Amino acid sequence: MPNLNVTLVRAAVTSPFKRAGRPGAAVPTGRAVLPAAPIAPAPLASYRRVCGFSEPGVLPLTYPHVLGFPLAMRLMTARGFPLPVVGLVHTWIEITRHRALHPADLLELTVYTAGSAPHRRGTEVTVVTEARLAGELVWESRSGYLSRHATRATVITGAPALDTNRNPDSNPDPAPNPDPAPNSAPDPNPVPGLPAVAEWRLPGDLGRRYGAASGDRNPIHLYPLTARLFGFPRAIAHGMWTVARCLAEAPRPDEVRWVRADFRAPVLLPATVTYAADSTGFQLRGADRVHLTGTTLGPPGPRPGSAAATDGRS
Repeated sequence: MPNLNVTLVRAAVTSPFKRAGRPGAAVPTGRAVLPAAPIAPAPLASYRRVCGFSEPGVLPLTYPHVLGFPLAMRLMTARGFPLPVVGLVHTWIEITRHRALHPADLLELTVYTAGSAPHRRGTEVTVVTEARLAGELVWESRSGYLSRHATRATVITGAPALDTNRNPDSNPDPAPNPDPAPNSAPDPNPVPGLPAVAEWRLPGDLGRRYGAASGDRNPIHLYPLTARLFGFPRAIAHGMWTVARCLAEAPRPDEVRWVRADFRAPVLLPATVTYAADSTGFQLRGADRVHLTGTTLGPPGPRPGSAAATDGRS
């Protein structure tokens, strides 16, 4: 497994030499592969505890992304990657589970970039993570990462071809991977409210606890002092923690086979947030803004964007 701490240091060193928006710059087409290997039980148990998953025999839907994240960082900090990783904003994620996964499964992980596209706020690159079991594709995710820079014209872009719920007016601000930077103003792009389900009080050390479980020890999540070095008044919660915690609160998280989440505003720690949800979606809300919106599907039926969902077939 690539050392994520070393990768983050390399990101800080190489980012100043890369210029976002360089004409003709293309993301590399290479792939990073982690051969099939057992899943370490101790980090998985810690991940379950900090995210609230309670099904010990099922691998949480978001966990393969955690396993593949060091590979993604290795790709994005490579010399040939044209965008500075310090400043990339994780704007959205879409996860599809093709079959139930278990802690004993020996997953082979592959991560690659699926191209970049102009965005009205800069350039957005799509990173794909795939998990295979004995050669069969069993899980995949697609993530959008935005590099903000000046553009010659306003460009409204959607997400990749499979993304049918992209909100082009979402308002992330730059920060070290993977979360938007702080913004004290109310959310300028409100979304319809879902019924409140629970209120969560998030402790100031949440970033350190999740970082220990996931391996993502980005300094913006750890302490107020290290967060202030990157423009945050306090440490912020990991975006992927917010997705996982919302999924863990679903009535049957083991049945969720597809999720789409959009990161709208960071959660400054400590915080009190409201989890809101209905049968098909969820939100994480603060006092004056929506931090996260999501859509989920369980069996049966096609997911949004599939041929069966768009051509009238059942």
